[in-house]
Amino acid sequence: MKLNRYLESTLLKPTVTEREIDLLIADAIAAQFIGVCVPPFWVKKVKRELQDQDIQLVTVIGFPFGYELTETKLAEAKTAIQAGADELDVVWSQTAFHSGMSWPKIELAQLAKLCHESERILKVIIETAYLSASQIREACMICQDAGADFVKTSTGYAPSGARVEDVLVMREVLPSTIGIKASGGIKTLEQALALIQAGADRLGTSSAKSLMDEWRTKNP
Repeated sequence: MKLNRYLESTLLKPTVTEREIDLLIADAIAAQFIGVCVPPFWVKKVKRELQDQDIQLVTVIGFPFGYELTETKLAEAKTAIQAGADELDVVWSQTAFHSGMSWPKIELAQLAKLCHESERILKVIIETAYLSASQIREACMICQDAGADFVKTSTGYAPSGARVEDVLVMREVLPSTIGIKASGGIKTLEQALALIQAGADRLGTSSAKSLMDEWRTKNP
């Protein structure tokens, strides 16, 4: 297994600095991570720095709560795509879902259309910390029907992040053609491997470098 091709090195804290972005890029190139996930503000710079590297440039839309209007998310998505983002991690409308509305599916379908017309990947953050197992199943079906390419567990701003039991539920529901991105609080190699074993195709983590270093130590 090539652990680096599961890892998205993530930098989404409020106080991101240019120096930290530069380090993120350098580490990603050295380790050849599958991707880097950065705030929209930094997409243009990261695109320039990555050049022709086989590393996906990921950014977030509607982050971290997802309760912007659909028009706002579409505008954010268009801007991110124009700036060079390869993949968009969209926080779905939690407020609409928990209100029992059909809005999330309608919104995600519009975002999927925009992404796919531009040959970009749409990953939908459903924030599993606030969902029961049955709600996770329902959320996954909504994402699938709307045309999402991945379903993602968490923003990292909820009380809990990626959990093996949630990924197992997601994998039971989603077909193999739809990926699962586990994110939020992934700090140890043991945790990372357990999430992959449960069915995660990507791991979004701010600890990508340390996880990779530990993996290499144990797998020389």
